[in-house]
This record gives sequence, C-alpha cells and structure tokens, in this order.
Amino acid sequence: MKPIARGKWRLAAGMAYFRWKRYVQWTFGQTRFAHEKRSELLRYVHYSHQTILLRPLQNVEMWMQHNKVINLRLAIARLGGLIIHPGETFSYWKQIGKPTRSKGYVEGMLLSQGRVTAGVGGGLCQLSNLLYWMTLHTPLTVTERHRHSYDVFPDSNRTQPFGSGATCFYNYLDLQIANRTTQPFQLHVYLTDTHLVGEWRSDMPLTRTYVIIEKEHEIHPSIWGGYERKNELYRDVYTLEGKWVEQEWLTQNRAYLMYEPLLPEG
Repeated sequence: MKPIARGKWRLAAGMAYFRWKRYVQWTFGQTRFAHEKRSELLRYVHYSHQTILLRPLQNVEMWMQHNKVINLRLAIARLGGLIIHPGETFSYWKQIGKPTRSKGYVEGMLLSQGRVTAGVGGGLCQLSNLLYWMTLHTPLTVTERHRHSYDVFPDSNRTQPFGSGATCFYNYLDLQIANRTTQPFQLHVYLTDTHLVGEWRSDMPLTRTYVIIEKEHEIHPSIWGGYERKNELYRDVYTLEGKWVEQEWLTQNRAYLMYEPLLPEG
C-alpha cells in the first residue's frame, strides 16, 4: 500500500470526476434514501456513544478544534431526528450537503495525505467516525465506508480498536447505512459543552447486543520505508441474556504510519 503522490491537477481532475459520478448515483440510482425527520424521539435507545470535542493533538493548533465545533453544530442540524425506514439508506453527504462558507462552515482540521491541514468544513470526520462506531452496535448495515489510509496520531488514551472509524470527504468518500430490518431507526445527535453525542433509536426494543473484536493486529516495516499497520474487525453477537449467537466479520484496515512506533531506548 505504498502511498501514491499525485500532482495538483491530477487530484483536481479526479475529485471532479468522482463528485460527478456520485451526483449521478444520487439522482438516477435505484437506492431509496432516507429523508424524513421527526422532532419527537422514538422510544428505545439501541446504542449511544460520545466523543470529546476538544482534544489536544500534537502539532494541531486549538483554533482548529474550536472551529470544528462550529462545523459539527451545522452538520448535526441536518441529521438530527432523521428516520431510516425499512428499505431506506442513509447517505452522510446527501443528508448534510456540501460544507461551504456561505452555509456558515469555517476552516477546521483536515487530514490530507497523512498531513494535518486546514479546510472549510474541517472536523466532520469526528461525526462520521461516531456514526460508524454506533452503527456497528446495531442491526443496521454499513453499505459504504472508507477507511483511513494514514494513521496520524499515536494510541494515546485510545478506547476503541484501531480502524474503527470512517473517513469522509465531500461527496465521494461517503458513509452509507442501509436499514434491512423491519423496524424504523432514528438518528439523534447533539452537542454538550464537552462532547459530541449520538444515539440510534427505534420504536421496538433491542433484541441483540454487539461487542467489537480486533484480530490480526500488527505493525511492520514497509519495504519502501516507514511502517504499516493493519488489523481485522469482527463483532460478537449476543442475546440480551448474554448468550453468544455468532461472530461476524466486519472489515480489514491498513494504514501507513505517520509517526515512529518504537519507543527510544531507555
């Protein structure tokens, strides 16, 4: 998975092509996308999770994190209360739309080719990461998810397995979630003073619980220099009484490390 360096014009042409392709899929494809929103919350919480808003990161100025909160507030206003009926699919970017200055989005932290930079709408990957992780704990089906190709920050205080997020970039790096069950699901997301909080809710109580398992985790040198990291994610399915039902394969992750994984001697 040697990183490929592409020129500015090659990148611009590629972005234009894949964005056009996505618009065609949204307009003429057979997928039925979710669009209904309700202010009244469905009764049962199937899974909830929260992530801290302001987290000091190496070589990342805090103004980017504060601007990220502004961008998250605008994005979750487009998502809150969304109902995914049976047979419908949730599209992250179709629902949020393109983050632009005219909509109030500001420059926040973006990761480009493994480097930290600033861009309008930066920081929305925290939201897609949250949604992906929550969805893995429900009977909803992730039909499109893009892994992070670079592992930028060391595992300081990591509480989830490596590769348990979903990167996003308007509009062709999308997160899509299909409801193949017989009950509706509702997305509830909001901000507190310190955290981004999300819930998947439904009008029927949950019947299964899920535990995410990491396997085949390793870090090894690359033949062209640097290090690669990879793993596989599975989930164990349990009844509410705690009886194991089955183990499902979820995904494989591979990423190029942007930091030195070995501690100095002494």
